[in-house]
Amino acid sequence: MTHVAENINVLVGQIPTKIKIVAVSKFKPAKMLLEAYDMGLKRFGENYVQELVDKYQELPKDIEWHFIGHLQTNKVKYIAPFVHLIHSVDSFKLLVEINKQAKKNERIIDCLIQIYIAEEDSKTGFEESEFFEMLQNGSINDLTNIKICGLMGMSTFTENLEQIRKEFKLLKTISDKAKSFNQKNIELKEISMGMSGDWQSAIEEGSTMIRIGSAIFGNRN
Repeated sequence: MTHVAENINVLVGQIPTKIKIVAVSKFKPAKMLLEAYDMGLKRFGENYVQELVDKYQELPKDIEWHFIGHLQTNKVKYIAPFVHLIHSVDSFKLLVEINKQAKKNERIIDCLIQIYIAEEDSKTGFEESEFFEMLQNGSINDLTNIKICGLMGMSTFTENLEQIRKEFKLLKTISDKAKSFNQKNIELKEISMGMSGDWQSAIEEGSTMIRIGSAIFGNRN
């Protein structure tokens, strides 16, 4: 058994079955993804458009591809034909472009709104007030080829678990508050938060989807 298979066995034994695991596979070769796939993982998260497109072409077609990195508007067209879920929607301008490309491909693309919850300038996302303003002004109603199915957040890069928990709690609170805005293209079912070092805390604070890289594939070089 490879270390990837062993890691997955350990993880799956610890994580409740209702929690969705997204295997974060950036910079990992297709061979390692296949090992994870053979162990039953079907959701893979990539950070870079070209790498995602290459892996999509090479690997089994029943994989759910999740885009989890910062997405530039001029790159949306490359993943619009096949991407399953875009986690990192951090601006209304990006939503408009995803909608445009989804329409061209006769698809409805599922999206998560990235909320800025960290105390770190390097992270991106909607401020809470900006997110609620977008919901209230109804501008999303015209975007008929997207479905907003939840929120995503990235916590501060710190070993202080209390800080991380506070940020996860904030994302769950925002999600609960926003559920009153359910419209035709908004149904907030998912909360994507938690990674290899803090997924336990994320699940305890309400995560439905965790993004796991090093705990499956080992550390990146």
